[in-house]
Amino acid sequence: MPEMQTNTETKKQPSPQTAWIGGIAFTFLIALLGYLLAMVPGFDRVGQLACAIIIAVFYRQIFGYPEAIRPGIAFASKRLLRAAIILYGLKLSIDTVLSDGLGLLVRDAGVIVFAILATVWLAKVFKADKSISLLLGVGTGVCGAAAIAAVAPIVKSKDEDTAIGVGIIALMGTIFAIAYTILRPVLPLDAIEYGIWSGSSLHEVAHVALAGAPAGDEGLAIALLAKLGRVFLLVPLCFIFIAIMKRKNKTNEAEDAKIEFPWFLVGFIIVSILGSYVLGESIPVSDGVMDGVFTLTTWLLTAAMVGLGLNVSLKDLRTRALRPLAAMTITSLALSVIVYFIV
Repeated sequence: MPEMQTNTETKKQPSPQTAWIGGIAFTFLIALLGYLLAMVPGFDRVGQLACAIIIAVFYRQIFGYPEAIRPGIAFASKRLLRAAIILYGLKLSIDTVLSDGLGLLVRDAGVIVFAILATVWLAKVFKADKSISLLLGVGTGVCGAAAIAAVAPIVKSKDEDTAIGVGIIALMGTIFAIAYTILRPVLPLDAIEYGIWSGSSLHEVAHVALAGAPAGDEGLAIALLAKLGRVFLLVPLCFIFIAIMKRKNKTNEAEDAKIEFPWFLVGFIIVSILGSYVLGESIPVSDGVMDGVFTLTTWLLTAAMVGLGLNVSLKDLRTRALRPLAAMTITSLALSVIVYFIV
């Protein structure tokens, strides 16, 4: 009887191909639900990415992790994530950053250093989770979810920690962006100054776009330029982390201490160069095609975050995320105040 039962259980297991396809399809299904939820008033301020993560987290708590399709979910959370980061390079105009934003790059570098060091220091003071706090510092200083996703494999962050970090960044970044738009009419800043302030201190590109819109076309343009400088600095930051991790692991002889070279960053650079100097210049590309690629990037990133969100335990979220959230919030507030006075 035990042998018959084992055979029956084996037959119930899906084939590797079915598990792979089913897992990917499942992440996109949750991504679609997140997209629909983001259309609901209130949730539209949070965005598709955060809504999808919320749904994924609650699915895990109610129904458990869908083990039968784990291979596809793992593929989405790792491979699709890297593909999204590579395509994200199209959003970076290297020529614009280098020709018009060299001054802003210095400020952006200072923002990144401050955000990471302040968050890590506050995490020590609050005795917060080091991994989540580091990811939140990177997300706050650079470009939110994309930066967290790029740095996470380098610092060997757990999928659960990555998902928690992305969720917090998406939520708090939205709150800060809305606060900026509310404060805009009463601040003694002109459109350019307000644009620099929002672009140099807010978390995601989407948050900068949301907050910069009330400043008009000119203010929004300079806000996005300031933000692009921080995105531009993501690549050197990743290589700095690689050097730090290699030095830290010199005394560790374990095989898993080896740092895998982030080839997706090479793809990010190549795509950035193509988008800046080839597409639209040597190779004509319509706005519709570019919008389609940007939409694909969003969906790939959302599906990947669903895969990460399915690894989150709400019990761990309560016990491990509150202190890093406090550290990141204080850092974000301090960053907003400091940048405001140096604009």
